[in-house]
Amino acid sequence: MPKPIIIFGFHPIQAQLNANPECLIKVYTSERRHNKRLDNIVNQLNNLKINTQQCNKQQLDNLSKNQAHQGIVAEILPSSLPNQEALMHYIAKLKKAHLILLLDSIQDPRNLGACLRSADAAGVDCVVLNKDRSAPINALVHKTCAGALGRLKIFSVTNLSRTIKALQSKNIWVIGLDSSANYPFYQIDLTASSAIVIGGEGQGLRKLSKQSCDQLAVIPMYGNVESLNVSVATGIALFEANRQRHL
Repeated sequence: MPKPIIIFGFHPIQAQLNANPECLIKVYTSERRHNKRLDNIVNQLNNLKINTQQCNKQQLDNLSKNQAHQGIVAEILPSSLPNQEALMHYIAKLKKAHLILLLDSIQDPRNLGACLRSADAAGVDCVVLNKDRSAPINALVHKTCAGALGRLKIFSVTNLSRTIKALQSKNIWVIGLDSSANYPFYQIDLTASSAIVIGGEGQGLRKLSKQSCDQLAVIPMYGNVESLNVSVATGIALFEANRQRHL
């Protein structure tokens, strides 16, 4: 069973309230800060009979480990992420061309949160994480993704290369971003059902993930940097797919 975690800030807590209010154990609010946004959240919490407590700034700072909490902190019980079997059931019900994001071993919570935020903004159908090598979905992920967790379908799998093969069996073209590839990403037709695989910080795609992809491609760069931040690369790739689908 997942252990409770602390999240903080308006976006993460409002998103949790909208999507999974039953996971909110207790919410701590500033005894001095009063504004329309905070009052609205407190009213929703009261209507749902969720336990709340007013605290001073030092108490909120301690709970959030001195992160910017905006006067509101919550203890939540994270939902367990569904597995590969649930993923395959989910995509079988999709009617339009799929757009799926697979994240291979993103280990920095801020990068993971930023990738999820881009995925939400680009309208992906779902995100797939590898269970043992991904950063945990903690307070920093909640804060960085600015509420995207409450809107995204996220799955956690034990073997990413096996999941890639399962997607391919459903006629989903799997493209891996790889800085050593020769084929430009912008030349790939992303209007059909596609899954984009993004590798982790430093090493990029792992060997088995790379070998499992249908195609490897690179985002062309013209300056002196050798690689892009993983969350930046994710945003570029997803919005290129989005652009092609809305021409």
